[in-house]
Amino acid sequence: MELVKGRPIDNTNRLQKEIDTYDFLDSLGIEYDRIDHEAAFTMEVCEEIDKVLGGKTCKNLFLCNRQKTNFYLLLMPGDKPFKTKDLSQQIGSSRLSFANEDDMQEILNLTPGSVTILGLMYDKEKKVKLLIDEEVFLDEYFGCHPCINTSSIKMKTSDVFEKVLPALEVEYLKVSLPRYENL
Repeated sequence: MELVKGRPIDNTNRLQKEIDTYDFLDSLGIEYDRIDHEAAFTMEVCEEIDKVLGGKTCKNLFLCNRQKTNFYLLLMPGDKPFKTKDLSQQIGSSRLSFANEDDMQEILNLTPGSVTILGLMYDKEKKVKLLIDEEVFLDEYFGCHPCINTSSIKMKTSDVFEKVLPALEVEYLKVSLPRYENL
């Protein structure tokens, strides 16, 4: 794994959604570091990537209510455990669960393991409500996938909130999820 500045020089074997991500970030003048790696499906693998990236990768969870009438993208620290009851109380939605692969593909153009805030560029109908744990705001850098889990990027957290979200016309709700020290 090698840390490089910006987008790949060669787009061969890159998916269009990854290229779209780099085009989007570049159009906003956002500087980012990138690393290519084997597919990352667990936070443990992301921890190894974080060491090279020099920042923390955000845990991104795509959730929905039982009726599939409300969809949520939750961003939280990768090392923080998640319990649906803690979030349900704050957003007034009971019976939260992970959204299925078909909804993920249809709404965000993403596949399992590749969920990222950058997938919101494909949510043209604004079906997804963005929820962000308060601890995410504390880190100087923000790590995520560029819509594919074989690469990771690091950018300034301030760029996410001052450039990315306004460009996508996405608002968010700040939530406070507890840390369970005994887990």
